[in-house]
Amino acid sequence: MTDMNETLNQWLRDAHAMEEQAEQMLDSQASRLESYPELASRIRQHLEETHSQRERLESCIERRGASSSSMKDMAARLSALMQGMSSMMSSDEVMKGLLTSYAFEHFEVASYRILTAAAEAVGDSETARMCEAICKEEEAMASWLAGQIPEVTRTYLSRESADMDEAKR
Repeated sequence: MTDMNETLNQWLRDAHAMEEQAEQMLDSQASRLESYPELASRIRQHLEETHSQRERLESCIERRGASSSSMKDMAARLSALMQGMSSMMSSDEVMKGLLTSYAFEHFEVASYRILTAAAEAVGDSETARMCEAICKEEEAMASWLAGQIPEVTRTYLSRESADMDEAKR
């Protein structure tokens, strides 16, 4: 039988790798968005939040006497790199990036809700508070992205129909 604390440690390592992936995705996206300044600015802001989230996870993992997984972190970064390259090749890069970001934020929200419940189950209130705080940041970003979808879509379609180069990114 697996110990609940070890399961939580494993899930925290997974979350650390997830934040590594998010950093790579956000960095790639922010560096390529040229014609959507508000979107690029908020993505850069969330990239800073993501750095902080990863650092908080590292501290939590260390406090619990565990360590992150270099292999998982590397695989997550590679996955984000491949996703970024795939989006780069599409004619509607900004839309693919928005779709991916919105979906990924919800994946993170669900992950942190699970982590919060697991930390509470093992009596680790400090980890539960940290995961809840990160979850709120992810929810805020998901909500902001949801609010941007209509306007970015309209802007993209308008630019695309006018055959403007800046439509893509």
